[in-house]
Amino acid sequence: MPLLPPVLRITLSGMLALALAMGIGRFAFTPLLPMMLADGLVDIGQGGWLASVNFLGYLLGALAAAWLPLSPRLALRGSLIVIGIATLGAGLTESYPLWLAARWVAGLCSAWAMVIVSNYTLRALAEHGRADLQGWVFSGVGSGIAAAGLVCLVFMALGIGSLAAWRIIGVVTLIAALALSLVLGPEVPQRALAAPPRSSGRTPIVWRIVIAYAAAGIGYIIPATYLPVMARAIVDSPLVFGWSWPVFGAAAFVSALCVARLQNWAANRTVWAISQAVMALGLLLAALAPDIVTIIIAGLCVGGTLMIITLMSMKEVHRMVPSGDAMRHIGVMTIAFAAGQMIGPVFASSLHAITGSFAAPLLAASGVLLVTAAALLGGTRQSGDAPA
Repeated sequence: MPLLPPVLRITLSGMLALALAMGIGRFAFTPLLPMMLADGLVDIGQGGWLASVNFLGYLLGALAAAWLPLSPRLALRGSLIVIGIATLGAGLTESYPLWLAARWVAGLCSAWAMVIVSNYTLRALAEHGRADLQGWVFSGVGSGIAAAGLVCLVFMALGIGSLAAWRIIGVVTLIAALALSLVLGPEVPQRALAAPPRSSGRTPIVWRIVIAYAAAGIGYIIPATYLPVMARAIVDSPLVFGWSWPVFGAAAFVSALCVARLQNWAANRTVWAISQAVMALGLLLAALAPDIVTIIIAGLCVGGTLMIITLMSMKEVHRMVPSGDAMRHIGVMTIAFAAGQMIGPVFASSLHAITGSFAAPLLAASGVLLVTAAALLGGTRQSGDAPA
């Protein structure tokens, strides 16, 4: 007799998988970056490259997940375990090239996990008639971010260095990944589903939504990489600036749970466009009036819309295309998002080196978000949007 009902097990396993893949594999670096800066291990430019190489791995992982015939269950298990190993390994060395390698591997594996969970877990919940629980799955990203931020806040308060923090987080991630690998069920199949023939079932890519999703990647990644660093430049106490990242994660967690109500209020693409505009507003506030309050507001605006954008975009793909072709579209969307993320940190750190501030990249990113939000709304009528 199973310990948990299937729907609950599917929801919790998907939630934990995204907490590990995204909250740790992608974003544990964000609250750890000011600790590494304080320890003198990296500078802003090196931190930007560590973030970007992680996103390069994410981009390549999305390509592999979309086009290579992998066992989804094996890929998900293996990717989460490797994320734990890479996170642990980052704390066992002071070699910058090895950090680059560890962050690249973590990015690669986090993309696999994101694509697999977005495709198979969401589909399984819909088939069980519980699409309302899909938001709980994506709340795993916010819960992982918040947990990593709170843990790093405690580390800073206790005077624990960044290398020890990497090791502790890595060990906990590895244990959780091993435990999760034991409870994955048939919702993540042993064999990849065969793609439909080119002559039937394959639908054209809608580039309007792909470009908008790439813009969201650029827009959110600058604060998602540098928000604690920006807060630390204003208030040096970790008990103050250290809250910027947990607030971001808490907003992401809560917003993911609100998706079910939002999708009954308006079409997928409409909710997505409004969320993209709110994200742009947060960036504008932090750029035009930088202080600890506006940085916290920016964290709320970006964290509070990130998972809505992610889930609305994935739901839009499932609405638009046959189920057998959804994996290809999700892969293309993930590649575009990863490309945006890869550009953002290097762009921001380069302008920071010239101007001494993050205002210029924040303004540029907010402009891109607003333009693509308008494009999404402009395409709603033609594409026949309806609440999913």
